Amino acid sequence: MASSRWTYVALLGANLVYACESVFVKLASAQPQFSLRYFLYMGGAVAVLGVYALIWQQIIKRMPVSEAYMFKGTSLIFVLLISVIFLGESITWGNVAGAAMIVGGIVLYTKL
Repeated sequence: MASSRWTYVALLGANLVYACESVFVKLASAQPQFSLRYFLYMGGAVAVLGVYALIWQQIIKRMPVSEAYMFKGTSLIFVLLISVIFLGESITWGNVAGAAMIVGGIVLYTKL
């Protein structure tokens, strides 16, 4: 089953969508439990996961699950970047090392 370049773009896009769910959950955690804003943010998280599930199903129809799952780690890199941009969090050397390991693993996998 050969995967096209657009399948990989969709895969990275799906992982970006998945990473956005973390932002909604983080925002919900800052709200009083069972408040309207809490439910709105949690509803946003569920909606994002629904969109992600639809995209993921289309991706695994077009490529082997083992290959698609190899790129799942990119969602962690997207979470790191989104948390810096939108939540004002900082990047540590441990974060950089972890991201480098993820990218290194993907590169190693694609070269073999």
